[in-house]
Amino acid sequence: MILESALLQVTLGDTKLFENDFATASKFISSIPGYISHELHHCIENPTDYLLLVRWETLEDHTEGFRKSEAYEEWKKLLHHYYNPFPKVKHFTRII
Repeated sequence: MILESALLQVTLGDTKLFENDFATASKFISSIPGYISHELHHCIENPTDYLLLVRWETLEDHTEGFRKSEAYEEWKKLLHHYYNPFPKVKHFTRII
């Protein structure tokens, strides 16, 4: 299993709209083969920050399967305009 993480910094004043659009966008990511689950966490200290965690069976399920899909195009349309700056995505594998 691969854990994808992204710190999402949403533009001030757009957090409620972002949360609503994220709920809609969730159906696109969850439709991809190799998707396991995802979580969106809201930062307590900084209300414009969110942490996205996505579990994939393999790295390629995310980088090839999702990122090159029509579902990703819909995801981008719904969510990418909220980010400032654009998030850096990292992938992790569990060791313990």
